[in-house]
Amino acid sequence: MHLAVSLNIASAAGQASLTFAEFAAFVRQAEAAGVDMVIISDATDGPSSSPFEATTLLAGLATVTDRIGLVASASTLAHQPYNLARRFASLDVISHGRIGWNATMRQNPREAANFSRPEGLSDDDFRRRAKEFINIVRLLWVSWEHDALLFDKVSGRFHNPDKMHLIDFTGEFFSVRGPLNVARSPQESPMLVMSGLADTELDFAGRRADAVLLNKREPSDAKATSDEIKRRAHEAGRDPMTIKVLATADARLERDGHSLEDLCLSSGGDGIVLAVQPRAAALADFVQRLLPDLKRHGFAKALPGKTLRGRLGLGEDSKP
Repeated sequence: MHLAVSLNIASAAGQASLTFAEFAAFVRQAEAAGVDMVIISDATDGPSSSPFEATTLLAGLATVTDRIGLVASASTLAHQPYNLARRFASLDVISHGRIGWNATMRQNPREAANFSRPEGLSDDDFRRRAKEFINIVRLLWVSWEHDALLFDKVSGRFHNPDKMHLIDFTGEFFSVRGPLNVARSPQESPMLVMSGLADTELDFAGRRADAVLLNKREPSDAKATSDEIKRRAHEAGRDPMTIKVLATADARLERDGHSLEDLCLSSGGDGIVLAVQPRAAALADFVQRLLPDLKRHGFAKALPGKTLRGRLGLGEDSKP
């Protein structure tokens, strides 16, 4: 059973922020214990006292860790597809293939006003736009084949043009020519994590996501959703084993690993994501109390792969 830790670094408004050294120490402890990935977000409905932005924090964490997966949430409202694809591709090179993007399909009402949309977007427009955005990012990530770059000084050939692909995408919201100006990812492409899904988006997740985070209160609801996502992945021609479904839980409310093992098994998922508060006491409680018991109940037994996809047992399933 896979184990991920979620940290919303913006959720400690009004409290002293953790330093980079404190975040790094916690992530290294999680890595040593076998945690598969840490998911960093910085979204808030109110003011935040955190000095960090999620993807920038990932770049720093990549330099002080070796194995753990590093995932950041990044809004489709706050970026253009080309810019975001380039950022995560670069992070994946820095980390040697351990990066993922958590693309949430839920709109933060504060964001639109900060990005020239004071009137906001309707939920339907936001979700259609987010799907188009995700499709473009995935196309850009595979716009260079692995052996496209030649750097052949003798012939003067920088690349093989047959292995470089323009995407020439024109949609309802975006127009992007491509290709990306970052080489192909060490793990085929950064891992795409999706969260905040509505029932109408399960088909899209089944076709596109590498991992889905389920925020379902009842295990029966989570199991039904997990089964539906994997069924739709199969219908789209994917091996259902190439998409991981993780149930979410709050570390503050969990007493031991046994209850979380029950949650994982009853929800029909591949593991769990535990939300931990970004406070020194909360991080210490997780490491000292909950994490050892989780290991005793079968969590944090990572596969030996060097990349995040390898740790999760995901193959190269990056069809645009």
